[in-house]
Amino acid sequence: MSTHPTTRRDVLLGAAAATPLLATSAPAAPEPPKVYRIGVISAAIRGKPQPRNGHTWHFAQYLHPEIDLNAIKKYLDPGSAEFFRKTVRDPKCNFDQLPFPDTRITHYYDADPKVIPPYLEAFPGVKAAKSLEEMVKEVDAVWLGDASGFGEDHFDLIAPALERGLPTFCDKPIGGSVAGTKKILEFAKKHNAPIMSSSLFRHEQGMETALRRRDANDFGPIRYVIAGVEGGYSADGWVVYGQHPAWTVVTLLGPGARAVSMYAREDVNHALVTYPDKQPAEIWFGRPSEIREYCHTTVFFQKKRFEFTPSIDGDFWYGHHYEMFRMAATFREMVRTKKEPIPHEEIVAVTAIVHAGVKSLKEKSRLVELGEVS
Repeated sequence: MSTHPTTRRDVLLGAAAATPLLATSAPAAPEPPKVYRIGVISAAIRGKPQPRNGHTWHFAQYLHPEIDLNAIKKYLDPGSAEFFRKTVRDPKCNFDQLPFPDTRITHYYDADPKVIPPYLEAFPGVKAAKSLEEMVKEVDAVWLGDASGFGEDHFDLIAPALERGLPTFCDKPIGGSVAGTKKILEFAKKHNAPIMSSSLFRHEQGMETALRRRDANDFGPIRYVIAGVEGGYSADGWVVYGQHPAWTVVTLLGPGARAVSMYAREDVNHALVTYPDKQPAEIWFGRPSEIREYCHTTVFFQKKRFEFTPSIDGDFWYGHHYEMFRMAATFREMVRTKKEPIPHEEIVAVTAIVHAGVKSLKEKSRLVELGEVS
């Protein structure tokens, strides 16, 4: 052992000698990015399959990196294929986020296996799920799409995923009743499964602007809201599509609605949604527009009125693309963080508003407390 003190020259020479060894050491390989495997489920409409379920074809497609436009044209419709080509899958319209680098649809399930093959052709690499129980063992999250169903089959379809604690999107109406909605949410909570249910109306660019204005208090508090949706009113249509304007009201005013009074005449209905601490909101179902907008919302702030539709700069289809993308992006963020983006109270309130409206209409437009249908 040397007793000579170490000099600066010794340190420099030692460092020089070690340099070749350091230079030849290979850097550690980076971890491959995680790709979340998404299982897509198509709900039925009172037991009948939805072979061209727009909420699995249009909405969920954002979660898959590639699609076959020829198959979309062949099996869905030529208009959808053109919409996908010109807008949804156009790199100039990708919001600098699409396709998502970390999601892929790996499995597709329908209770009727005969309707599955076209979806597999349109979305390359997706496999047919033989059962829900097997599918949930091979995916990281689940998306349940339901374009026009009533929600009565939703619990059975997503229960296996929730039981495994998987992040799950459950389309509207999440349950066929208030009790059905609560059953799903309580089951998800019991198994620590993040769950999301939502209407596209919650994700419009105009809605995002209205919420920013509300939270910044630029125009003062919101006094009241008028939420209009196009299409002709029907009893079944209200239960399914009345969810959309109900979501508009709850998103802007919160889940604290007290009661609903509803009136219908021919193909138009009107629902008055009352709150204990603020002016009521109005829902018009069957409200006509000069051009196709699907919905129209007016927010009356204390200082200013703010109106919006899904369109962005007058382009409905670009705005529709944006709201579908934002809903998928919100789900993706829940999958990544395991944090629920929408309070359960809001999901229950929407269901209760719709069913209170049904009860009110049957009882000569009586003001029905939400607690009566809960």
